[in-house]
Amino acid sequence: MIGKLQGIVNYIGDGFVILMVNGVGYKVYTAEYLTHKSTVELWIETVVREDSIRLFGFTTLNGQNLFNMLTAVSGVGPKVALAILGTINSDTLMSAIATGDAKTIATAPGVGKKMAEKIIVELKNKVGGVSVSLFASDSGVSNAGGAALPDLLMALEALGYRRLDIIEMAQKLVNQNPTADVSKLIPMALKEISSGK
Repeated sequence: MIGKLQGIVNYIGDGFVILMVNGVGYKVYTAEYLTHKSTVELWIETVVREDSIRLFGFTTLNGQNLFNMLTAVSGVGPKVALAILGTINSDTLMSAIATGDAKTIATAPGVGKKMAEKIIVELKNKVGGVSVSLFASDSGVSNAGGAALPDLLMALEALGYRRLDIIEMAQKLVNQNPTADVSKLIPMALKEISSGK
């Protein structure tokens, strides 16, 4: 079983790359942003089906762990899991699952409200507690103070901002100000948005 590949990105296709490793080109499906001719290391998940064997690659072990969690949800195949990981970064996805934010998960292509809710129901317990430590090394972002996040997002969306454009900033603000309520967070978020333009 292939666990990890290190090689040169020889070709970039639609949702996959050809990774040259010691003269052999591996077709690896990935949602990662990779550049042509760059040398990369990818954690590999091999998915064996009746009619195919496919390799899925991730630049971090955390990405691979999330992929495995998502594909364990009934109805979520590798293609949908990659679409989710390609649309929503791992910290935001973990937070959305932990706080029951189906709307954010449903922003991924091919994921409707019902599937997003199913992902939350099946993974919420796995995201809490010990499992979060699997993902903590990538960002240092915790889920502390996450209760204010849905309200802050709703308020900013009511002001016309797109959820995917504001969610990372909102999550960061909530984590940095765990005791602040939404009335204090909204002005901070608006200041952050205006300074970012």
